[in-house]
Amino acid sequence: MSTDLFCEIIAGERPAYVVGADEVAVSFLDTRPVFKGHVLVVPRLHVETLGDLGDVGPFFERVQAMARAVEQGLQAGGTFVAMNNRISQSVAHLHVHVVPRNKKDGLRGFFWPRTTYDSAEEAQSYADLIAKAR
Repeated sequence: MSTDLFCEIIAGERPAYVVGADEVAVSFLDTRPVFKGHVLVVPRLHVETLGDLGDVGPFFERVQAMARAVEQGLQAGGTFVAMNNRISQSVAHLHVHVVPRNKKDGLRGFFWPRTTYDSAEEAQSYADLIAKAR
């Protein structure tokens, strides 16, 4: 097992506010939440990115359940569910953010600037490159 921060939490070597744990994943409060109740869901298996995970089904069942729990438990209007792969990943261990949301909570869209395609042809060229790589 790696010695990253999340592996230490999973092993019980570092304190965390754990809100769920089983053989697949551990979920705990983010120490720097976007909003109070912001949860991180991490696989017990040390993997850095989504592509490294293998069978994603069991893990995302836990993410889905945590999104429901955050909404119900906090009486939130919804959730923002997101992850980074390498870039902007503060800990090199796959983790999914489940952030409680309410109307007019001040969070506006994504945290990065948006762009547009110059043409339909340019958009199609990107779509083709990605589809070919599947």
